Amino acid sequence: MERSGRKTTSDGSSSRPQALGDVLSQLFAARGYGRVRGDRHLHDAWADVAGEQIRKQTKVMALRNGVLQVAVSNSALLSELVAFHKAELVDRFRTDHPECKVRDLKFRLRGDLK
Repeated sequence: MERSGRKTTSDGSSSRPQALGDVLSQLFAARGYGRVRGDRHLHDAWADVAGEQIRKQTKVMALRNGVLQVAVSNSALLSELVAFHKAELVDRFRTDHPECKVRDLKFRLRGDLK
């Protein structure tokens, strides 16, 4: 269909040429390629914030709505993180890695982590 010299698609939207960079950005976002880099950055930020001892016994699972979900290898560490370290870890994320947009932490017991 053509109106006033402009091509339209079957849904009525205009089919104008797009910049290659825009098309590739849309494709990468649709396929989740950008997420891999973001996940790697989040894991690196967690290692920096948590420190070596905690990092070895935990695993970043997901970031949803600003809540970083972290799997923990044993219940003693889970209790320690919740009671004594959670507020400090969140504060360190906010100051050292604000680009991660972590506003809270949620710890989950996963005994299969070693």
